Amino acid sequence: MRFEYRAKNESGKTVTGNIEAANEKVALEMLSDQNLIIISLTKQDKLPIWRRPLNISFLQRVKPKQMVFLSRQLSVMVSAGLPLVQALEVLSEQSDNHYLKKVLQKVADDVREGRRFSVALAQFPKVFDDFYINMVRAGETAGKLDEVLNYLADQKEKNYDLISKIKSAMIYPAFVIAAVIGVMVLMMVFVIPQLTGVLKEAGVDLPLPTRILISLSDFFSSNLLILIIGFLFLVAGFIFWIKTPKGKALWDKFLLKLPVFGDLFEEIYLVRFTRSLSTLIVGGIPISSGLKIVAKVVGSSVYKKTIQDAVIDVEEGRSISDSFKGAPHIPDMLSQLLSVGERTGRLDDVLMKISDFYSREVQNTLSKLVTLLEPIIIIFLGVVVGGMVAAIVLPMYQMATAF
Repeated sequence: MRFEYRAKNESGKTVTGNIEAANEKVALEMLSDQNLIIISLTKQDKLPIWRRPLNISFLQRVKPKQMVFLSRQLSVMVSAGLPLVQALEVLSEQSDNHYLKKVLQKVADDVREGRRFSVALAQFPKVFDDFYINMVRAGETAGKLDEVLNYLADQKEKNYDLISKIKSAMIYPAFVIAAVIGVMVLMMVFVIPQLTGVLKEAGVDLPLPTRILISLSDFFSSNLLILIIGFLFLVAGFIFWIKTPKGKALWDKFLLKLPVFGDLFEEIYLVRFTRSLSTLIVGGIPISSGLKIVAKVVGSSVYKKTIQDAVIDVEEGRSISDSFKGAPHIPDMLSQLLSVGERTGRLDDVLMKISDFYSREVQNTLSKLVTLLEPIIIIFLGVVVGGMVAAIVLPMYQMATAF
């Protein structure tokens, strides 16, 4: 989020400007690093519209694949002994994303001026999330920035591989369904109306399937523009709804209750939770702080609530395994393995093994899902195409037999 500030510099002069940070606390920390005495700090959305800077979000996007390459290359350069500023400048020059190029150059300039790397990254929360920033901050504090960057690169790569496998598995069913719907609409709007005139002129008593098809065709042809606008409004309304706290909570609960797909989503969220927490613990983040960060990046309001409840328990002295015992959508096996990890002092290793297990389960569930969807799609195609063909051919057959 962006803030507008008024402050006094070292010479006592009042200065104004804009700064981007994850929250107000981070913004104050960043301004303090510049030796500024804050007079006022106002969040951008509280400013009048004419004073807000132009923010075109689709031009300020960094793809997951680009973040994977960035994290891996940065970890390699820093591990090889290249100064951080120089590594950032090299990556900025190599980037083909103009927004990322500017971000990296700004971060490099800030680090050169003496600002902490984590604070410089915090100016761009859309690019570097809380997980990334806190890992870097832990690496700076422990003097192990190169190791932490390597952990981050590994985590980003695993997340990207998981998302890629899910997308690849869903491409074929989505393409077939979209193609069938497209063909149905084209036939309803362009093909069926041409046949309707011929059939009506022939004076044949039309069977029920044909009358239904003609009625649907007339409805689509007469209201095509209204249907398109209504569909767009429906999609826009749905997107707006799931961005509200209540809408997202209901949608996330719905996803986890879906047959077959619910198990898949549960496994995906468990992979994110265990892998992220393991990486944070390895990076030196305390468990309670790690849980707070993971709650923000897990991607489900259901799991976010469960993890936030666990944070309260852990801060009160309870073990993490006890906190998750009996929690919704947390398998008993997970809490038992967490207990083993706590007793042996190897919680990070146990979490990573659990993450690997659920990653394999995601792949197995995807394979089963694709296998299950194929016959369903074939049956769907047969019913739709066969029904339309029968509705068209049947009256023509009656016409032929009448002569």
